[in-house]
Amino acid sequence: MSFSVEQRGNQNSLGYRLFFKNAEGKYISPFHDIPMYADKGQNIFHMVVEVPRWTNAKMEIATKDLLNPIKQDVKKGKLRYVANVFPHKGYIWNYGAIPQTWEDPAHKDGDTGCCGDNDPIDVCEIGSKVCSRGDVIKVKVLGILAMIDEGETDWKVIAINVDDPEASEFNNISDVRRLKPGYLEATVDWFRRYKVPDGKPENQFAFNEEFKDKDFAIEVIKSTHNFWNALISQKVNAGELNCKNTCVSAGNSPFCCSADEATAAVGETFPRGKEEPVPSSVDKWFYYEKK
Repeated sequence: MSFSVEQRGNQNSLGYRLFFKNAEGKYISPFHDIPMYADKGQNIFHMVVEVPRWTNAKMEIATKDLLNPIKQDVKKGKLRYVANVFPHKGYIWNYGAIPQTWEDPAHKDGDTGCCGDNDPIDVCEIGSKVCSRGDVIKVKVLGILAMIDEGETDWKVIAINVDDPEASEFNNISDVRRLKPGYLEATVDWFRRYKVPDGKPENQFAFNEEFKDKDFAIEVIKSTHNFWNALISQKVNAGELNCKNTCVSAGNSPFCCSADEATAAVGETFPRGKEEPVPSSVDKWFYYEKK
């Protein structure tokens, strides 16, 4: 199973979009049409890479747009870039999401006591390769961190690309602690402080900042897949989410997007153009005393 992307608009601009296609060249939704499992028997999952390691642009699957392309988050009319909080530079992993998952904002998690954040579940891929935006990779799940972001449960799955040269050595969260010392602590530090330069408070974590193991993580992923199933089968209110898809829903479903409708939606966006410059302020390093 292979996937490709089609760039539209100018990179680093408000009109930039990254649309997905399957092996047959059919436009698809990375939220709904890419299977969650790459290999169910081995618990190998697909991951959609939104943000390559070391980059700052806060790119994400546009859950409210038709076909859910990747686009850059916008705040107060301006493109959003994550700040570099010393000693970090950009995202410190390949960051993305597992398709066909959804953290239900109406469901209060029994472990965290908070409701979901209305997005697919997030993944931090810790392999040696810097991926490209829009890559769909196969990952082995190692553990999970329960972040509380402004009162919402925002799970962070820790995983490694199965094609990584060291993938065979990583089978649980304890292997990350042993073979990549300091990485898990840096991950908590990054998530705790990355919004502080924007005037936000530090994020909090459930389980006293403890990473839960592989089995726990897989159960959380499965639960978010169940929430997505309820969403796509119209058993719950989608709200502002765009659930239209080209592969999952039957032709008589309001969520079924025809090939003509998908092509028209892509055609309405700006054609690919030159890359816009990134503001110099993105390279600023922020320093503040840890609490």
